[in-house]
Amino acid sequence: MDQEQILSPKLILSFVLGYFALLLAVAWYTGRKSSNQSFFIGSKSSPWYLVAFGMIGASVSGVTFISIPGAVGNAASPNFAFSYMQMALGYVLGYVVIALVLMPLYYRLNLTSIYTYLEQRFGTFSHKTGATFFLISRTIGSAFRLYLVAIVLQMFVFDHWGLPFVFTVAFTLLLIWIYTRKGGIHTVVWTDILQTIFMLLSVVITIYYISSDMGLSVGELVNLVADSQYSQMFFWDPKADSYFWKQFIGGALIAIAMTGLDQDMMQKNNSCKNIGEAQLNMFSSSFVFLFANLLFVSVGAMLYLYAASKGIAIPEKTDYLFPTLAFKYFTPFAGIVFIIGLIAAAYSSVDSALTALTTSVCVDLLGFEKEQLKTEAQLQQTRERVHIGVTMVMFLVVVAFKYVLSADVVSALFKIAGFTYGPLLGLFTFGILTKRSIQDNLAPLVCIAAPVICVILNANSAQWFGGYKFGIEILLLNGGLTFVGLWLISKRGELVVGR
Repeated sequence: MDQEQILSPKLILSFVLGYFALLLAVAWYTGRKSSNQSFFIGSKSSPWYLVAFGMIGASVSGVTFISIPGAVGNAASPNFAFSYMQMALGYVLGYVVIALVLMPLYYRLNLTSIYTYLEQRFGTFSHKTGATFFLISRTIGSAFRLYLVAIVLQMFVFDHWGLPFVFTVAFTLLLIWIYTRKGGIHTVVWTDILQTIFMLLSVVITIYYISSDMGLSVGELVNLVADSQYSQMFFWDPKADSYFWKQFIGGALIAIAMTGLDQDMMQKNNSCKNIGEAQLNMFSSSFVFLFANLLFVSVGAMLYLYAASKGIAIPEKTDYLFPTLAFKYFTPFAGIVFIIGLIAAAYSSVDSALTALTTSVCVDLLGFEKEQLKTEAQLQQTRERVHIGVTMVMFLVVVAFKYVLSADVVSALFKIAGFTYGPLLGLFTFGILTKRSIQDNLAPLVCIAAPVICVILNANSAQWFGGYKFGIEILLLNGGLTFVGLWLISKRGELVVGR
């Protein structure tokens, strides 16, 4: 069964541009007196409760908004049914570690980029290696998030005028670049609040619409979900990707790596006034994030039940289930709410990524904090050029995904994260838990060897280990191999300042 869109491409595009205009107004207001310090760390003046609320939007992203609900009814996905909540529970544990272990370290050392810790602890090679792995990890991760949203806009908007996917990606990134280019993190903290509001509002209205259209109260719809095949939350087959301990421990490690060791997420926390407020931000946002994830998997079950009740065929690629229903079967109002929520989720993730990538290149690779000969205006000009550069790289990676990506996006995202964040996990863990110094010039070799070994093991695990398949626990193995490699090139010695 198929039908024409209820929302016209012109109407969808008009709401995208209207939402962008709102963000641009916020960016103008917050970026009027911008400086490098306000761009990088918001001049250490961000209220913790605003950062906490805004981080929900940045953590959720377009992937969670579309891919997680789609995975709920996909038996081939490791996130089938409510199994994703096992990982979300692990996130809470990971956030506790971040708040109690990593954040006190970052605030004590007063870091603009968290990877300068690696230079203080180990040396220049380790610093550059950690920053490089972050740049690779965040570029790929943010490209995944933007790719999914760009595909939806392409299918339901720009295909109508025969415009290519390249145009869709360039158009979306241009809008994001425009409102982040001046204010940086000072702007992102405030735009994230708006984006979180619109995203959660979109989900709530979707639930209300589905219940009304099915002739059920919200309570009855919740009971229908609870009685369905989609409501199973805990899985206990050790060989399966959805095994509880694999997902729970993997979720904790993903949170530590993709939040605690990620300049994008920590840049917002480091913009809080002090460590106490930053920890309050982390603890509060972790529980709100848990609730938000429960909301998304619940919506996923509701979408499948709604499609079944209406005799609607499920798209072959389940990532497209939510947008297909919103644009072709929901009312115009529900469809409009969906597109605003989707754009909010996409912008919230990518805008902060562009800011964090710019910060890391400027501070970690170009040495802004060590630059004494250039004026503030000269440094700002360089920063703006870097911002354009990372935006162009993001564009190229998103376009490339169209030709190489086959798995559902959320599964692919976490798999790649296991390979790219592992060396960061190993570097920081070794630095914090040991007092040993290392041969700094060998750190890049260790950090390259560990993920290469993991790629080989992942490709052959089913054959070598009796059918066992690696999931996100590949991150633990990767970090562990990095830790062992660092130990092998280490020696006892006087502890450096960063410890």
